[in-house]
Amino acid sequence: MVRPRGTDGSLLASLPWTLVALAVSLAPHVQFLPFWITVAFLVCAGWRYVMEKRRRLLPSTWFRALLALVCFLGVLATYSSVSGVGPGSALLAIMAALKLLETRKRRDQFVLLFISIFLVMSSLLREQYLWSLPYLLGSIVLIMTAWLRMSAADQETAAHSFKTSSRLVLYAAPLALAMWIFFPRIATPFWSVPIDTSQATSGLSDTMSPGDISSLSLSDEVAFRVAFDEAIPEPRQRYWRGLILTRFNGRTWSGIQPSEGPPVHEQVVGGIDTVAYQITLEPTHEHWVFALDMPSSWSLARTDMGREQQLFRYRPIDQRVVYEAVSFLDYRTDVALTDSDQFWYRRMPAESNQRTQELARRMRATTGSEASFIEAVLMKFHEEEYFYTLEPPPLGSDPVDRFMFETRQGFCEHYASAFAVMMRAAGIPSRIVLGYQGGEMNPLGGHMIVRQSDAHAWTEVWLEGVGWRRVDPTAAVAPDRIEFGRSGSMFGGAAAAWGLQAPSALLHQLTLTWDAINAKWNDWVLGYGPEKQDLFMKWLGMDDPGWRKMILTLLAIVVGLVLLISVLLSLRNRPPTKDRAAFLYDRFLIKTGIVPQTGETPAVFAVRAEAESPLPAEAIQAVTTRYLVARYGPGDPTAMQRLESAVAAVHRQ
Repeated sequence: MVRPRGTDGSLLASLPWTLVALAVSLAPHVQFLPFWITVAFLVCAGWRYVMEKRRRLLPSTWFRALLALVCFLGVLATYSSVSGVGPGSALLAIMAALKLLETRKRRDQFVLLFISIFLVMSSLLREQYLWSLPYLLGSIVLIMTAWLRMSAADQETAAHSFKTSSRLVLYAAPLALAMWIFFPRIATPFWSVPIDTSQATSGLSDTMSPGDISSLSLSDEVAFRVAFDEAIPEPRQRYWRGLILTRFNGRTWSGIQPSEGPPVHEQVVGGIDTVAYQITLEPTHEHWVFALDMPSSWSLARTDMGREQQLFRYRPIDQRVVYEAVSFLDYRTDVALTDSDQFWYRRMPAESNQRTQELARRMRATTGSEASFIEAVLMKFHEEEYFYTLEPPPLGSDPVDRFMFETRQGFCEHYASAFAVMMRAAGIPSRIVLGYQGGEMNPLGGHMIVRQSDAHAWTEVWLEGVGWRRVDPTAAVAPDRIEFGRSGSMFGGAAAAWGLQAPSALLHQLTLTWDAINAKWNDWVLGYGPEKQDLFMKWLGMDDPGWRKMILTLLAIVVGLVLLISVLLSLRNRPPTKDRAAFLYDRFLIKTGIVPQTGETPAVFAVRAEAESPLPAEAIQAVTTRYLVARYGPGDPTAMQRLESAVAAVHRQ
């Protein structure tokens, strides 16, 4: 039997609602989806609406099957997989678009709206932003409104359907809130969802090629937030250690992947000056874990310290993580370095950047010690015409030579690279550290914001008997960048020479307010884990909030809420009470001895009663006429009295 392919326009009224619901549910995924999927959805949606409006034929089964195969292969080629949030969302989106091309009846629309709900929920697997809650509520109300519009009568307005769906969501809200508060939390999720890593959010990469960057654009996206337990370090002490670069090929610095080894952090010897803090790190999709230089302890699970004293996590940071750490502000590490390690940190291509290497060897020969040589290089950057800028000219081949002797303009990466090359050329072990420097206090939230624009590169040199020592050549060129941080320098006017303009004070204050709200959302909603749940339960008076007690409490609250909502619904939908006129008419019906038929009006019943009832026709007509006047008339105050007299006369007869 051949299934009909034509459209008859019966879905023309409800189809736009279904298309809008699909579009809203797809909106959060657009930034993560390949461009061709978004275009395919728009084409299918427009094509389907035109077919319904013009009563055109739907595409054939073979054509739709071919499209489905091509789209599946497209997703597989784009993601190299069909599992995970990214590929799964892409498949769901493209299949919803193709489902439109075979939608003929209302049950097909039901399937599309079910897909819309799955798309809305799957957007929460990536991240739960502050706007996620209003988006979730609004999209569910819209999807339910589209659901109601499919079966709505012609006279029912869209506003009435919207009110009905909103009321249903309000009825469900207390149940959802009770389950969210009282359902026992566990420290780890029930399952692990693979997040697509097509887009990284970190401002850092695992390589550094200063000569290839001609313009550095700063992002105000939050890298992480910090809450200090006590005193806050000075801006010049806020070096947030990340990854280490040790290899140099003449143009690009790179590092090695950290691996599990001996307890390297035990080689760090610190003084009594320590800082305790809590970091809320945004997703980076990388293994690096940031901490104030130098971390001595940390609470993040499955995190270790590599051989260059960089923290790394064995699993990529695909979701926001919160961890506590303690750092030394004054420390010594790797005081004893083997000959092979010293050779590793001195390695450099002899044929590259020869002018810089020759300069370093000449300066080293004129200084008495390695410490004096380091100071001489820093003084060269400070006293000569070297400039800090975010728009340096391109360098081409031998980038360090061109930077040192020709352009003399660059940002932190240029100075860190040139300084490390000069150290290695002089025989001093050196390496580059990538991380963040600075941070801005948010007085509204009481926490520090470290943004992607605070990304920074500095150098570490190894000295005999001292160990690794941090040296930041950027401080010699642009001390305001280190002393006040990027934000302080920007508002102070120093950043104007770097190519930046200070933002509006009002806009900056609004940004801090929004950040404080986001921080509270992350802390109290997204961070509502076992510890916060226990504290909240104890605040409610539950001394021992075990999972059995919480489950019983949850069941009791849910049952109570269901009963309360049921009572409210029954009161709202109870039949109206009969008025005096209806009561008198019922007495008249009993006297006639005839049962009214379903849907029979009083006038029609009177005609039948005159033929079948022993009552006089005049009495029947009198009661019927006076009942209609008393029940549906203009409100004559004497109409009820006349009806009572007529019914009483019937009873006397």
